[in-house]
Amino acid sequence: MNTPLPDVPEVRVVGLPQLTQGFDLVERLDLPMHLKVHGPLEPMSGDRLAQLCEEISLRGRGGAGFPFGQKLRAVARSAIRRGVRPAVVINGSEGEPACRKDTVLLNRAPHLILDGALLAAEALGARTLVVAVTRNSTEISMRAALDERGLSDRRGQRLRARVVRTPERMVSGEASSVIRAVNGGPALPAGRRTRASDSGVGGAPTLLSNAETFAQLAVAARIGSRRYRNTGVVSEPGTVMLTISGAVARPMVVEVPTGVPLRYVLQLAGAPPVPQGVLTGGYHGNWIDASAVHEAMVSRESLAAVGGSLGAGAILPIGPETCPLGESLRVANWLAAETAGQCGPCRLGLPAAAGGLADVMNGGGPAALEALREVTGAVRGRGACKHPDGSARFFASTLSAFTDDLAAHMLHGGCGRETTGVLPLPPTGGQGAEESIPSGEKVLIDWTLCQGHGLCADIVPELIRINADGYPSVADAVVPTHLRGRAQRAVRRCPALAMRIERAAGTGPGTAFPAGSGARTRRAELPGFWRNELGIGRS
Repeated sequence: MNTPLPDVPEVRVVGLPQLTQGFDLVERLDLPMHLKVHGPLEPMSGDRLAQLCEEISLRGRGGAGFPFGQKLRAVARSAIRRGVRPAVVINGSEGEPACRKDTVLLNRAPHLILDGALLAAEALGARTLVVAVTRNSTEISMRAALDERGLSDRRGQRLRARVVRTPERMVSGEASSVIRAVNGGPALPAGRRTRASDSGVGGAPTLLSNAETFAQLAVAARIGSRRYRNTGVVSEPGTVMLTISGAVARPMVVEVPTGVPLRYVLQLAGAPPVPQGVLTGGYHGNWIDASAVHEAMVSRESLAAVGGSLGAGAILPIGPETCPLGESLRVANWLAAETAGQCGPCRLGLPAAAGGLADVMNGGGPAALEALREVTGAVRGRGACKHPDGSARFFASTLSAFTDDLAAHMLHGGCGRETTGVLPLPPTGGQGAEESIPSGEKVLIDWTLCQGHGLCADIVPELIRINADGYPSVADAVVPTHLRGRAQRAVRRCPALAMRIERAAGTGPGTAFPAGSGARTRRAELPGFWRNELGIGRS
């Protein structure tokens, strides 16, 4: 089973609405209704706006949680130093299958988001505003909102505004991916760490933040810091938007004050009374168990104290009827498929980690578990963007949260439960579908025929390298689907006809990775060139 979330699921509110005010009146707040519900908004100076953000401890709501006031001041300093006009970017690129809270705001309260962005643009003296979105519904809503305000990208306007569409992928929402897409390039991470506050849209200093963050700014600017701080906990005042899905009766987006017990929010969505695990923060987040759910409140600090994370606000419980490792493997395969393909830790490490998890599930024993931990550790901190780090965090959390199931799979080949597929993923066959990697096939070489021509290594270096003896060294791993075409081309072009592709033992269509003791034994020791690429064994 795999039921993707709708663009705009049911929306609920705990306490008094702030971001969702007016949702009980209309499906979408156009500009006249927006002004009736929220009222006008007066401009602020840059210093006063930054001070407001600091007074309410406003942090980015896209996952990283960077202080918004610091970001605002950094853009202002850079613009003054360089003598150029900055840009403002609303990041509505919500490419994670378990997240819908920004999509809800973009569809139903677009002008609240624009209020915050225009407030920042006015304070900074920006002349460019860009809205980055991933879905048809959000693109239509934001284009309509710009039209309602008379904003466009025509020359001669005091503020030029436009909507940019990015692919619905995990890596597309990363800050440098959004900047590259806005600048006309691919929606992929830049591969080098450059702050948007220094160089972003068109090379200008750029204030880039998540859609909810700008909406929170608009609310705070209207009601003032004192009234804003009256809601929620002292250290993290205000409300947060959460997407609740997984094993729930009613998937929903809910606005909730910080400090509300997590168990209450889960009950609101119809989650199991005693979930065997709850994934907090989405697919780059952490699992917590039922006892932690009982203790945790909705806040970054409280969730972190029990081993969870708020992240991008996705909360996903699973019930006792499904295999938690099987659910995690589905997500692991999807995370590996979401690679930007630009660095070894992402291109090679994530498929290897997904394969390692499959080997552990299939009864690979302590050797398979150690190999998985080795790969996960090698991926962390070495990627060109944050996707490998977030994925490694998910793998590590899975191993620590479900120790009993881990032991049952390692020693007995299973826990006796089916994988029911309660965690939402994109539909099979689309970009980033869960079956998109691995292919279930392996490259094999007949050493009685191989003459060491080396053409294969030139065609698909991700799988094949030339060793010190001048002969190919093939990765003992299942071929990822995005490399399958090149692997087949390498087979066809082998002058000695020494290569072939075969389905790995124990795999069938849609099966994640090889099963059987032979595959598990080989997986326990990574090929040498993978170890070099991933940095394993290096200090």
